Amino acid sequence: MDSDTYDLFLEQLKRYVREKLVPAEELLESTGKIPEDILSEMTEMGLFGITIPLAYGGSEMTITQYINTIMELSWAAPAFRSILTMNTGMVASALKNFGTPEQKSNWLPQLAAGAICSFALTEPGSGSDSANLKTQAKRIKDGYVLTGTKRYITNAPFAELVLVMARTAGENLPGNQHVSAFLVPTDLPGVTIGKPDKKMGQDGSQIADVILEGVVVPPEALLGEVEGNGFKIAMASLNTGRLSVAAAAVGYAKRILDCGIQYSLEREAFGESISNFQLIQAMLAESETEIYASQCMIEDASRRADRGEDVIVKAAAAKMFASEMCVRVANRVVQIHGGAGYLCEYKAERFFRDSLVYKIYEGTTQILQLMIAKRILKHYGS
Repeated sequence: MDSDTYDLFLEQLKRYVREKLVPAEELLESTGKIPEDILSEMTEMGLFGITIPLAYGGSEMTITQYINTIMELSWAAPAFRSILTMNTGMVASALKNFGTPEQKSNWLPQLAAGAICSFALTEPGSGSDSANLKTQAKRIKDGYVLTGTKRYITNAPFAELVLVMARTAGENLPGNQHVSAFLVPTDLPGVTIGKPDKKMGQDGSQIADVILEGVVVPPEALLGEVEGNGFKIAMASLNTGRLSVAAAAVGYAKRILDCGIQYSLEREAFGESISNFQLIQAMLAESETEIYASQCMIEDASRRADRGEDVIVKAAAAKMFASEMCVRVANRVVQIHGGAGYLCEYKAERFFRDSLVYKIYEGTTQILQLMIAKRILKHYGS
């Protein structure tokens, strides 16, 4: 997307987020799902295809444009981002980078048109230890039979397509080549979506188990039609996913800080606005500084990714820092609200609950710390 067109798009999106999505947050909380009219509007705006190539009905944004779009969208409740980023991030990335021409022609136009997707890697017994998954893909004459359970799968209750990571070898192989990726429509016999899980926050962003019981898929369901690439596909897709989560954390932190600033200006104590109190000012200043630092990290990593550089460490670092930052900002804003920050009547408590999961998905802070350290130590040891 050329820069002038993108600037116009971003300005339109900013207005839409504030004028339509933010006012819809109360309905989102009460119903637990995004209203159908908003989903239709998001589709008409082309939001589900922003990273998909023009040839397949998308807008073909650069990574930098995509990440800035997510940051702007994330001023509103997190559900509006999560409903589309499986399409635009994880699944679209996997298809673009590893899919056959036929797989791209079949699925990418559907994704751009708003078909909801899920990315299924996590299992009941393998979260951070994702290479130790148990879901089996047994080779048969006419394809594969998939059996297993995937857990905490975002968008599962709405998904039409699930990108499933499954084991195609009994033993763990070097380079995790025992894992393969499969494109699994949810209307196939044997696919069951569990009851949506009740969560601490992020209302409207639904997660559930995806249960596979003898699901038969044709050979062309194997992404790239090559066995053993699943873990490679998952890790490559996670780079974009981690930058997206980092951008979401920054966008939401900006919204949270705005709420804190507005409250500090309106609330009076000891005969004056609490915004005049130096400890309140310190919390606002620390929050603004950390948001700025996070945004700089994300912009640098995104530009490097657009240039084709290896950004595994930088994407992980940006996600780790930004997600922790968002929670710190939310915590400060609760403190700025004082007793009111603990009440559901105000938004501060929801912001805090919503923020916590950013530290968990797409790699917990602790797993990312280990991964970053392992890579930089390997670099210095080579």
